Amino acid sequence: MISVARNRLNQELRELKKDKDPDISLRPDENTSEIWHGHVIGPKETPFADGRFRLRIQIPPSYPLAAPKIWFKTKIFHPNVHFDSGELCLDILKTDWSPVWSLRTVMRAIIALLAEPNADSPLNCDAGNLLRANDVLGFNTLARMYTVEHAINGVGNEEDEDGEGGE
Repeated sequence: MISVARNRLNQELRELKKDKDPDISLRPDENTSEIWHGHVIGPKETPFADGRFRLRIQIPPSYPLAAPKIWFKTKIFHPNVHFDSGELCLDILKTDWSPVWSLRTVMRAIIALLAEPNADSPLNCDAGNLLRANDVLGFNTLARMYTVEHAINGVGNEEDEDGEGGE
């Protein structure tokens, strides 16, 4: 990893430790600075409320000039998250990326996406189709079921690819 990225990540880590956010957590992997692990708490008054969702963040060598890649490691029913891979579709990680974004602001944008799904560009077509058909009750029921099963009751039972369990 180039020194610009390393310096930026060290600065972000210092800021995270100094100014804690109860809805997010971020930490670098113990073995490589190119992988970070994060959690977001599902926003209140959504089917994701009180869920603790694990994320894997891959930092490119050219960060912050290039966006990180982020995957949900906790199973989630959401139109902008691929059901099998956990790949996340978020504009700021694609066409709207800017070096002014930090990992913390990206995590905040993920929480906002949980509260306001975009059914027009779904990675999970089933979730997107429910919302486009105005079946909000159907979407909320399935999203809540997955949240309870995987992000509330399942916390700590899932493992990362490197064998590491929940924090």
